[in-house]
Amino acid sequence: MALLMTDPLNVPTLLLGVDASGSILMSFWKPVLPLIILGGWAWVVASVYDKHAARFFLAREKWNIFHLVMGTLALAAAFLMPVPGHAGIAAGLGAMIVILVIDLVAYAMAVSRDDRVPDQFKIRVDVLQKMAASRAEKRKSKSAGSAKLVVRFPDKSTMPVPEAESPEMAVRTAAELVYLTALAQRVSQLEIVPSGKDQSYAVRMLVDGVGIAGDTMPAQNAIRVMDWWKSAAKLDVADRRKKLQGLATIEHAGGKRTIRVTSIGVQGGMRVEILFDPDTAVRRPAKDLGLLDNQMEELKALVADEKRGVVVLAGPPDGGRTTAFYSIVGMHDAYTQSVGTHEMDQQLVLEGVRHQQFDAQTDGPDFATSTRSLLRRDPDVLGVAEMPDANTAKEIAKADGERTRTYVGIRAASATEGIEKYVQAVGDNALAAKHFRGVVAGRLLRKLCINCRVAYPPSPDMLKKLGVNEPGKVPQLFKKGGQVLIKNKPEVCPVCGGSGYIGQEGIFEVFHFSDENRKSIAEGNLAALRAALKARGLPSIQQSAIRKALLGVTSVEEVQRVTAPPAAPAPAAAAPKG
Repeated sequence: MALLMTDPLNVPTLLLGVDASGSILMSFWKPVLPLIILGGWAWVVASVYDKHAARFFLAREKWNIFHLVMGTLALAAAFLMPVPGHAGIAAGLGAMIVILVIDLVAYAMAVSRDDRVPDQFKIRVDVLQKMAASRAEKRKSKSAGSAKLVVRFPDKSTMPVPEAESPEMAVRTAAELVYLTALAQRVSQLEIVPSGKDQSYAVRMLVDGVGIAGDTMPAQNAIRVMDWWKSAAKLDVADRRKKLQGLATIEHAGGKRTIRVTSIGVQGGMRVEILFDPDTAVRRPAKDLGLLDNQMEELKALVADEKRGVVVLAGPPDGGRTTAFYSIVGMHDAYTQSVGTHEMDQQLVLEGVRHQQFDAQTDGPDFATSTRSLLRRDPDVLGVAEMPDANTAKEIAKADGERTRTYVGIRAASATEGIEKYVQAVGDNALAAKHFRGVVAGRLLRKLCINCRVAYPPSPDMLKKLGVNEPGKVPQLFKKGGQVLIKNKPEVCPVCGGSGYIGQEGIFEVFHFSDENRKSIAEGNLAALRAALKARGLPSIQQSAIRKALLGVTSVEEVQRVTAPPAAPAPAAAAPKG
């Protein structure tokens, strides 16, 4: 810092002032101020960053060396700035603060790009502001009750906390426990539904696409908890039959999550579904969907097809079809083309796209009629998220396919199944084939946790089953771990929570149709269509999954789970004689 003067020999005199007589004048605050700043920085490095690096195995020793070097540079800048007077003091302090901030930001930015650190544990640049806000909220909540969550209504106002020991506080505590349990298990979606037994309700959770059973609770308690979540989203608590939907924001431990609460009457009572971060769950650019390189090129050709026509987007429930729908519609330039969507359950707003949401609970035209009305406006692109009935497929097939590209979402497990369902719904092979331009089908598989995955040498038989004819070409595969060694003691992996998987990625099959393919559809010869698509050499869903296993993205066991055909129903028991 500029806290020095120079003597007649031009030798720096640290933190001292020298008068005309040569007497040394010491200012006690000059060395204290930089030491206070350095002490605050050291506390963050030692108490936060060092523990964070140790927890997620982030080259702890190298980072500590980096922090030490930056701290030394900051200290040197503070005490050795060759500028006299108070201007030098200010310059030295400024240089010191800049160097220490660079050190803190460098670690935070590196952590944000490391896949071993889950999103909720990444260190944000604004962490200090969040910590201060969190402390203020905690002080405010102490007077009302021991609430662990800050709930904000859609209008950004805060949900009040009931008084301690009140019945309302007990309900809130139970509702918060449901949320915190889901948060700890990285749940993307949870629902509270009648269990069908003893008038109780069950909590069901979805983690990386796999269902997990939660706790059960008596009907009376469950209804109170569901009503609390409905009130958090400003829904009508008294309405237990209609489908209601609303948003809320939950703040906890410096983090913020948006939830979408949906309630609807079902057999045996009411069902409440909570979806975490609904926008980010379905917002993903096409390049990040998980397409292989040749599939991405095929998709680009399909999107750019000037003849437009119909494209089927197939996928099973919770199989990533909605994400693919928004990603592919978003590949069209909404500022140079007229792009719109028709949806029953809109989950995302695309910039420049006109979204039309269909409300089945209001009087008016049905979904097929609304689709026809939108098509008659001659949009360049229309994304129809669902095909709820055959009439919708007929309206899409009869539209002007030379002027409009229509994407239609269909619940199907493969490309050929999606085509079959579309053709059957249209009811006329020639009409269905006339403007058919292609199909995109996909599913989701879980990605291995790279912090705990286990490498192993595959056997020749396994490689042969995976289609690898050169054993030396794939020296190792990976399987799930779930544990890591900490001080030579196995412990649950802190990244994936012991599941061995974290996150999901799509596996696809993409086909841009030719005139010959359309001819096979018109003739009803789906066997010839399958053979022609196979002959093109583009990967199927199963081949895409195998490729992900060979690349170490997932495991062979996960490939088998995702691509195995559905189990055949058990045969009915024979009726007893007599």
